[in-house]
Amino acid sequence: MTNPAEILGLPKPAWAADEVGMLYDMAHRFMSEEIAPRYDEFEKNEMVDRESWLKAGAAGLLCASMPEEYGGSGGTFAHESAIIEAIGHVGVDGFGIGLHSSIVAPYILHYGSEEQKKKWLPKLATGELIGAIAMTEPGAGSDLQGVKTRAEKDGNQYKVNGSKTFITNGQLANFIIIVTKTDPEKGAKGTSLIVVETDEVEGFERGRNLDKIGLKANDTSELFFNDMRVPTSNLLGHEEGQGFVQLMQQLPQERLQIGTGAIAMIERALAQTIDYVKERKAFGKAIIEFQNTQFKLAELKTEATIGRVFYNDCVARHINGGLDPVTASMAKYWLSDLQGKVVDECLQLHGGYGYMNEYPIARMFRDARVQRIYGGTNEIMKLLIGRSL
Repeated sequence: MTNPAEILGLPKPAWAADEVGMLYDMAHRFMSEEIAPRYDEFEKNEMVDRESWLKAGAAGLLCASMPEEYGGSGGTFAHESAIIEAIGHVGVDGFGIGLHSSIVAPYILHYGSEEQKKKWLPKLATGELIGAIAMTEPGAGSDLQGVKTRAEKDGNQYKVNGSKTFITNGQLANFIIIVTKTDPEKGAKGTSLIVVETDEVEGFERGRNLDKIGLKANDTSELFFNDMRVPTSNLLGHEEGQGFVQLMQQLPQERLQIGTGAIAMIERALAQTIDYVKERKAFGKAIIEFQNTQFKLAELKTEATIGRVFYNDCVARHINGGLDPVTASMAKYWLSDLQGKVVDECLQLHGGYGYMNEYPIARMFRDARVQRIYGGTNEIMKLLIGRSL
């Protein structure tokens, strides 16, 4: 089978050399041997089981960018990218490692106290704790200033009330960062991030595992907080009201990570489609021999190459501390839009078989669609870019 990692024929960027490349190989092998054989089962159960999380932790595939002193591997976002790309190239996109390692864990690293880092990060690295971040509410999606969840201080505890929805890893997560209002009168400046370890509290309730179009293997849930009591020591940051700033500082990496999943699936779709059109025959010759097929794939490979070069540049800039929110928004919107286009065109080249669930392109078609929605809709990304003009 054509290798998705090599389908574009580009040289590896400097950030993907040496140990990052070795990590990709290890992650690819792990996903191929441990997750892919059971992936249909995970899709049917609508979650990857906890045992797989623990195995990933034991293999060093969780929290790769966290410092070694806190149980991580001491890497950078380049290492997280290698793991997420391996997930996308193998086709086990519903394994929610990316959110856990490169979205949830960094909040603890950047804003947690030394005590919080030592308490939580090692358990996130082993998979003993599975992370989620509860931003979206039934009435507040991309507009994070509109959250209604409230945390009221009561002695040395917060009393939290509210609800969240569309929470990735929501059924399995036992470590959740909640976006909440500690002072509703102050708007964005009254927003705080509070951590809850769900195994230790009362008043926490999980809703249903939401029935999605795609990414079936990833549990996505409603969460409810009913007078849930959380220690005030679980506040992230040295004082209340820092949550919105913390979110704005970390969202560029989240949006870049969505780009990671996009470019990985683009490459996989191209690789599988090229294999298919070389084998499938129509009117006595392989589909690849038709000029329309060649022209379509020429267009897609060109656009994929542009996307990969842009993505690689974004990662290099991010590792050096230079990825601004506007460029991250460009990466999120453009790469996920391109992902939808490439997967759709590749499905078309499969003909009727592309619409059959037994062919991987069908699953990619379903799984790709949400990329233009979560992490801030692509329309919001354009709004953010427009403000920079």
